Formats: sequence, C-alpha cells, structure tokens
Amino acid sequence: MKEYLAILRNAPRPLDLSLFPPPPGLRLWIVAPHPDDFDAIGLTLHFFFRNGAELFLDVLSGSSSGVEDGFAADCRTGTKERIREKEQEDSVTFFGLPLDRLQFLRFPEDEQGDLQEGSTQSAALEQRLHTLRPHLLFLPHGNDTNAGHRRTWRMISRLKAGQQDPFLILLIRDPKTIRGRTDAFFPFGEKEAEWKGQLLRCHRSQQSRNLRQRGHGFDERILRLNRSLALELGVPAVHIESFELPAGSAFHESSETMPR
Repeated sequence: MKEYLAILRNAPRPLDLSLFPPPPGLRLWIVAPHPDDFDAIGLTLHFFFRNGAELFLDVLSGSSSGVEDGFAADCRTGTKERIREKEQEDSVTFFGLPLDRLQFLRFPEDEQGDLQEGSTQSAALEQRLHTLRPHLLFLPHGNDTNAGHRRTWRMISRLKAGQQDPFLILLIRDPKTIRGRTDAFFPFGEKEAEWKGQLLRCHRSQQSRNLRQRGHGFDERILRLNRSLALELGVPAVHIESFELPAGSAFHESSETMPR
C-alpha cells in the first residue's frame, strides 16, 4: 500500500486518477460536512469502488437549513434533517455502497445552520480515523466560502499532524471553492455524466432549491463545474472531478468571515 501511495504522491502533476486503479485492500474515508458532498465526486469514488476499494462515508451534520420550508408538508427542523439523511441513503444505495458504510455523526450546528467545531467533534473524528485507518481521505477544500467546509478541513488538518499511519488527503474542488489547484483529476464523458446526474438528483430537496433559486438543478450546478474544470485544465475529457493534494499538513486556510 505504501508503494501505491508513493506513486500518487510522486507522479507528475496533474495526476489522472483513472490511470491508477487501486491495489487490494485500499480504504477510502470520505468526510462530508453535509449530505450530498459525497455525490459531488461520485465518479471518482465509483472508480475506486468498482475496482475493489473499501469506502466509508461519514456525514457530519444534518444540514436542515438546506431544506426550504415549502419542500415538504411537515418541515420542522428534525423532519428536515431526516429528509436529507434519507436522500443520502437513497444516493448511496443507487451508487451501490452498502448502508452500513454510511455513518451520520450528527454534529451540532450554529445559529446559521453551519457545522460547529469543538473538542467533542474532533475527538469523534479522531476515533473514526483510528478505527478506519484509511489510505485515502477525501474532504472539502479549506479555501471555501462554506463555513462547514472550512471547519471540517480545519478539524481534519489538526488530526493529520499527529498521525503515524501514512495516508493521502485529497481536497475536493467544489462550486464554493475559492481557489485550488488541480493536482489530481478524474475524467469522464457524457454517458458517465448522465449516471452522475441521476446520483445527484437523489438529493431532491437540493434539486428543488437550486431550481428555484438558481434556475438550474443541483445536478447541473455540479456538472457545470466539472465541465469548466476540464476546460481550465485543458484536457480532452468533457468533464473532470478535481482535487488538490496538499503537501504534508501545509493547507491554505481561509478566513472565518467569508460569506456563505
């Protein structure tokens, strides 16, 4: 496994992940502040999954603020959280991931509905890290307008500093990422984009909210980013999912005062 991680670390950038199928026993940990973060990189994860890697998804918060009051007849806060969790269950079932690989950690949120960070949350993440012992860890980029993304990055980056087991972090370039490098990418075409669109539409509350607020769905929001990143990188693929691989614990932290 160390040899595989060394290849990913040392291969020329940008690294096309599709050229490096995983060795047996590779473990991936996806740390998602919100239900739906997993799906934004669904094709990269599916590549690893169908090639035998073990995937573990931890969703940190319920993100009830992402469900509009008019979306369902009963939209109390607890109901909204369950709506989002059910959407995540539906998406991983569509993906093919067993539901026992999905954990809802239900961390507290602040008055704005954003994930809170604290010692209890950090301890829970540290325990999960020790339990899973992942080789690859996917999480949001720290340079991001979303407070939950920044706080997740911050908690994990603190944990990484004290770890002995080698693992590689891949920071996800998301529509709310401000700046980021494409150190690694997964290319895909229109057929794969159709599958990914179906995966994203499992998050019905987010599809509805994006259609009303932005005039296009959650599916198109993510796929537009994937198309623009392919153009930015100048690769022949129609779409890419893009990742930054930070060197050690040298992350680019963003201000806590950024707008959501």
